[in-house]
Amino acid sequence: MRQPIYLDHHATTPVDPRVLEAMLPWFGPKFGNAASRTHRFGWEAEKAVELARRRIAEVAGAEPREIVFTSGATESNNLAIKGAGARHIVTVSTEHKAVLDPVKRLGCPAAILTPHHDGRIDLDALRAAIRPETGLVSVMAANNEIGTLQPLAEIGAICRERGVLFHCDAAQAFGKIPLDVNSAGIDLLSVSAHKMYGPKGVGALYVRRRRVRLTPLIDGGGHEFGMRSGTLNVPGIVGFGEACGIAAAEMETEAVRIRALRDRLLRGLEASIGGIRVNGSMEHRLPGNLNVSFSGIDAEALLMSMPELALSTGSACSSAAVEPSHVLRAIGLSEELARSAVRFGLGRFNTEEEIDYAAGRICEAVARLRNLTPV
Repeated sequence: MRQPIYLDHHATTPVDPRVLEAMLPWFGPKFGNAASRTHRFGWEAEKAVELARRRIAEVAGAEPREIVFTSGATESNNLAIKGAGARHIVTVSTEHKAVLDPVKRLGCPAAILTPHHDGRIDLDALRAAIRPETGLVSVMAANNEIGTLQPLAEIGAICRERGVLFHCDAAQAFGKIPLDVNSAGIDLLSVSAHKMYGPKGVGALYVRRRRVRLTPLIDGGGHEFGMRSGTLNVPGIVGFGEACGIAAAEMETEAVRIRALRDRLLRGLEASIGGIRVNGSMEHRLPGNLNVSFSGIDAEALLMSMPELALSTGSACSSAAVEPSHVLRAIGLSEELARSAVRFGLGRFNTEEEIDYAAGRICEAVARLRNLTPV
């Protein structure tokens, strides 16, 4: 059993060896620019990009020409939110900062919904928040900290009924659970390769044709259907496409296996220690997510005492923040419980042996820390 054991797959995932193998030629002999239309190097690169575009579109239930390549979900979120030109936006307090910060930067009026204690939004509250001038609703598919899945089809139906665009940050969900932009009524979908065993630095934005018009953030050549100029990251895009092909073939069986590991971990924790609280919905949850508060424990101290386990206390994008998780606070946790929370992100290469070791090691560390500072 290799150590440290990686249980932080919401921060990023290791590149699947099959993805790496597909990418390697594009760092060597196949180095062409996909926008070079006068020779074989460019033609080959363009062909590879379009194959990847098709594979990504298949996982989203979209058409290939509706996929716009970006540097990742953060850029995709910014393009969707800023480019839509909405006069009023509705979003949720538990969204990733890559949604909340662009909404704040825009400076237009926004309604920030508070979810239920399980992290799911109140659909009646959503209906009430949509005004005549509302142009965009932005709700993530799966929360990056507590793993809660939102009722996307119901949200999409409300948006269609009210004539409002529906944007969804699907960075954590894409390739892990089934997503279909048409059945869910999604108009804009942000995704990232590095959350699904692909490379860092590449993502995509699904943009529904004939319904959405975006103002680009980046000008300079009119690439990507005029929505995102710049030379394409061909090796990264090839890797993204390969990761999507693997996900399409293995998603269902992988979800069953990882969910079983997640439940095994929870049983191991509950059998040995008390004073734990699961944050978020267990019914509507990503297969590999578990977020647990250990009462009387400082989560940072707990993680520092277990260097052989790679875990986190929340979003990697907010890891420099000293305040407790805005997600946990939004679903009603006290500051103490929020500071005692640990996020487990299980993934493709985790094993039962690793999960059993992690559960035992965590229980030992929690018991020791509680003995040092009794509740």
